[in-house]
Amino acid sequence: MFFIAAVGILVVALIIERFLAFQRMTLDKQSFTDTLFGMILRGDLRQAISFCDQRPAPLSNALKAGLVQAANKRPDEEIQVAMDSAVLRETPKIEGWTGFLAVFGNVATLIGLLGTIVGLITSFGAVEKADPAQKAEMLSLGISHALNCTAFGLSIAIPSLIFYGYFQVRSNRLSNDMVESSMTLMNLVVANRDKLKF
Repeated sequence: MFFIAAVGILVVALIIERFLAFQRMTLDKQSFTDTLFGMILRGDLRQAISFCDQRPAPLSNALKAGLVQAANKRPDEEIQVAMDSAVLRETPKIEGWTGFLAVFGNVATLIGLLGTIVGLITSFGAVEKADPAQKAEMLSLGISHALNCTAFGLSIAIPSLIFYGYFQVRSNRLSNDMVESSMTLMNLVVANRDKLKF
């Protein structure tokens, strides 16, 4: 039970950390890209880079990497490579320790099952040597303790796996936003290169 409780504390801490991390990393994509792309269409790269600096997040960091290369008048390929590199750098930050929620979910289940088996072995061993009048009581007590281990393990594992799935979806959305927005930015830079100034 203590091991399962320890895993449960880690799960709760990780869920809170992930919520806070996603709160920091999430931008209103539509509003952010509309404003940023408007600056690019006006050719104001300095303002666009400054706008990204004011809103630090994986999406703004990825787009800023491309804008800096465009401001330095680098070729299209280098702009794209800079944004691709930024996406690769930001993706592990988005995922964070989310994968450990699945690990903790499985570990909680396994510890619960181990507790059940150990509990049953212990209770049957005790019943074998017990007074016949106490056998039924000891057996039911041992089985109850063993099943409590399973239930406790599952009560940690189920929310852990649900939150793992939820955070995976959010991670994928943020990663897709970075890729999609960097492609749009690249197209804008190519189409408006003659207007861009720094």
